[in-house]
Amino acid sequence: MSLLVKARREGRDIVRVTPQSAGWRYVGFAAHRLRDGESIAIDQPGDELCIVVLGGTVSVGQRGGETFSRIGARRDVFDDAAPYAVYLANGGAVEVIAHGVAEIAVASAPGPGDARTRLIEPSQMKRFARGNGLNTRHVCDILPESEPASHLLVVEVRTPSGHSSSYPPHKHDADDLPQESALEETYYHRLSPAQGFAFQRVYTGDRSLDESLAVEDHDVVMVPRGYHPVVVPYGYESYYLNVMAGPRREWHFRNDPTHEWMLAPGAIK
Repeated sequence: MSLLVKARREGRDIVRVTPQSAGWRYVGFAAHRLRDGESIAIDQPGDELCIVVLGGTVSVGQRGGETFSRIGARRDVFDDAAPYAVYLANGGAVEVIAHGVAEIAVASAPGPGDARTRLIEPSQMKRFARGNGLNTRHVCDILPESEPASHLLVVEVRTPSGHSSSYPPHKHDADDLPQESALEETYYHRLSPAQGFAFQRVYTGDRSLDESLAVEDHDVVMVPRGYHPVVVPYGYESYYLNVMAGPRREWHFRNDPTHEWMLAPGAIK
């Protein structure tokens, strides 16, 4: 089975990954494009959810629960702004309604969660640069381990034209805390301009898994284990939304020792 999940180019439902389709235990992911006034029902009562407003404005409500009205302030994922998101401890009987054209992502993990349902506003999210030189990328922590949830970790990354990302290659597939945590992961890719592509490799040290993937706008790459760097060709900007989950909600990773040399001070002139 390929680790690349191709997106649907038209229609409401862009892409979907479930633990069953991925052959793992924790991470679920879906992305949807909505027309003005269009709604989508989400009913995952056994899961915790994090709904991220990738672009546009929506209302998110739950039968018998809270409604978060007209949230979302950026045009799309390439605006220089953090998103709005909603964390739902129990994903049953949720409705999302678009006010204008919108795109949403739905991250899920087995639950129900034990944290409170809440709106996560852009001002609550930490934004920062990671890496140096042509390895620089821009990170926004949407649902980090410092904020309450049961399994989910959600983060988005924008990578400039011609840069590498998730690099040096790193992995988090061993339950070996505090050095490394076991986390499944999905990458939801966007490209600007939209006709672009990027490359992602997923590989293990012994090469029992080794896939090099050309990803296009809206595609998903599943990372069940192994190192997973991304490279963006010149002329195109990359965005990806990461969803991670595992038995313990901590993010500890191990770099590929073959390439860790470049992190030493002065190693790259």
